[in-house]
Amino acid sequence: MMAAKTQPVPKGTRAAGARLWRDVLTKYELEEHELALLREAVRTVDQLDELHGISEREGLVVDGPHGSKAHPALTEARQLRIALARVLAALRLPAGDEDEGGQRRPQRRIGVRGIYTAAGA
Repeated sequence: MMAAKTQPVPKGTRAAGARLWRDVLTKYELEEHELALLREAVRTVDQLDELHGISEREGLVVDGPHGSKAHPALTEARQLRIALARVLAALRLPAGDEDEGGQRRPQRRIGVRGIYTAAGA
């Protein structure tokens, strides 16, 4: 069963997450498992905005007992960006001109390294 485009924005969603939610659902009809992925993407976008605000207020570097280091918010933001990219890739939404005739494109595997063999085989 396809989810209606009028799915309400998840509770607690902030501005950036709400924009993502509405943008995706105005363009695509998602099934329930895809809505779960979109909810996670929305949460992640909102968390990234919050971490950005923290690093803007507190700076990119913090002082510690062993000298200066990157703010922990930057480290967490990096991890969230990776997670967001994976969640969005799992949704397999068309990207720009790649959407031909309203069809979803199959997920592409880029950078496959080939077959591994035992040394000396």
